[in-house]
Amino acid sequence: MLELPLAASELLPVFDRHGVQYIVVGAVAAVVAGAPILTKDVDLLIDSSEDNLIRVLAACTDLEATYKDPAGRRLVPDLARLRSFRLHLLRTRLGEVDLMREIGDGWTYSELLPRSQELDLGSARARVLDLDAVIESKRFADREKDRAVLPVLLETLRLQRLKARPDPHGSQA
Repeated sequence: MLELPLAASELLPVFDRHGVQYIVVGAVAAVVAGAPILTKDVDLLIDSSEDNLIRVLAACTDLEATYKDPAGRRLVPDLARLRSFRLHLLRTRLGEVDLMREIGDGWTYSELLPRSQELDLGSARARVLDLDAVIESKRFADREKDRAVLPVLLETLRLQRLKARPDPHGSQA
């Protein structure tokens, strides 16, 4: 059974209970793909339809979510913020979650749906972005932390492809 970071194993079931349409992206998606990396938060690419934003707000309320505010104010998500902000950096009673309406070069939920697959993650069934797309999004973001993890992600992808390649000698395991 795949071992998820603790925050992911606790947060994802809450979003599932509320029927939120999302794709797990970022480091947790890379971990699901087998990358040996650590992360302290969960990144979710959310469908920005009005119905889904209402479900996102219900999940955020259930999680007692507040924005990570440098001034220390207690700001809570609401529909107006969910509609207008591209990125929501949140603290919840179960850990940190980043909700995004797009990643990379403006890629949305509906655009990345074909590059994700639904997986049983133990505590939840979730759509997870494929490792190729995670790598593309990290390259596009080009932040120091993304550049630092790219070699590990690329090696994980190389090993996956090597393992998936048919045996050239025709032997069967």
